[in-house]
Amino acid sequence: MDPAAQRFGTRAIHAGQRPDPATGAIMMPIFQTSTYVQDAVGAPRDGYDYARVRNPTREALQANLAALENGRYGAAFSSGLAATEAIVKTVLKAGDHLICGADVYGGVDRMLRHVWERFGVDFDFVNTGDLDQVRAAIRPETRLIHVETPSNPTMTITDIAACAAIARDAGAVLSVDNTFATPFLQRPLDDGADVVMHSTTKFLNGHSDMIGGALLTNSGELAEGFHFQQKTSGAVPGPFDCWLVLRGTKTLHLRMPAHCRNARQVVDVLRGHDEVESVRYPGLEDHPQHALARRQMRDFGSMVSFDLGTEERANRFAGSTRVFQLAESLGGVESLVCVPFTMTHASVPDEKKREIGLGPGLVRLSVGVEDGDDLAEDIEQALARL
Repeated sequence: MDPAAQRFGTRAIHAGQRPDPATGAIMMPIFQTSTYVQDAVGAPRDGYDYARVRNPTREALQANLAALENGRYGAAFSSGLAATEAIVKTVLKAGDHLICGADVYGGVDRMLRHVWERFGVDFDFVNTGDLDQVRAAIRPETRLIHVETPSNPTMTITDIAACAAIARDAGAVLSVDNTFATPFLQRPLDDGADVVMHSTTKFLNGHSDMIGGALLTNSGELAEGFHFQQKTSGAVPGPFDCWLVLRGTKTLHLRMPAHCRNARQVVDVLRGHDEVESVRYPGLEDHPQHALARRQMRDFGSMVSFDLGTEERANRFAGSTRVFQLAESLGGVESLVCVPFTMTHASVPDEKKREIGLGPGLVRLSVGVEDGDDLAEDIEQALARL
């Protein structure tokens, strides 16, 4: 069967991998090596000379993730931020302009404000859920538009196809952080994006035991640039971390429906509770971009944000859960709770946080795959403590 014609679950398990030709091992080996013996001076075997440049385990992961995103090329990095920075270094130079979603992960905000601004890269943060704001921010020197959809943590949905058209008209690259949705729920390359970025730490790995990032594209030019960044900047993942993500993607198509199902059950509890001021989840009909989410996504994911009004109440809730664990990060099989204002987005200026609707009373849940009734009961008992 043509691998390109295989369905998602089959590709998740097999794409980029084959039994080891030497032993028949069905699992991709962990090539835990820093260098390779060469047959002669300047004659590496199959192009393998140094593991920063090429590693078979990393190459298997890159091919696997590219297949899941319907892409031709993949590049794995040591973290999601390293992957994001590789986009900036590949696409932009001093004097160029970047449009970035206003409510992206706090680390991206910090990187732009405190690193790339010093090197002459100009940028504007806009609500990419409002296409008029995106259009208004375009300049002659705009070369990159970077969005998260759903966004972190306000759960804003961006119209990928429309943003891709805006980027094309401006001669810019559109990159989409697909970490929250995963390729199981949406594939931005199919909607016209030039690059898909993932924090592989999250749902793709799914087990909270590694840090990594990835870029997927159909552009040979961009792929060449990403591989140049791997070689030159060296922010590559180790082979064991790559193997851990490969293990995770094998069950992505099984985990994501469970994540989504549990999230709906948790949202039902939150929506019906007097202590909760508002709930942000794309699957709710009163979400401002619900219709877009239905069209663009296969399901609505397992990230949920809700507002308890004050920092004191948010902190008390986060400290009262028993199944949900208080921690940063997301996307693992275990359920996590955090207060973004003082945790994941602490480095974002308070004024900006409030402008995008990220107040001190906002709580973010990463709903795992435990028994849904236990998760619902945990939310109920924590709310009762308020």
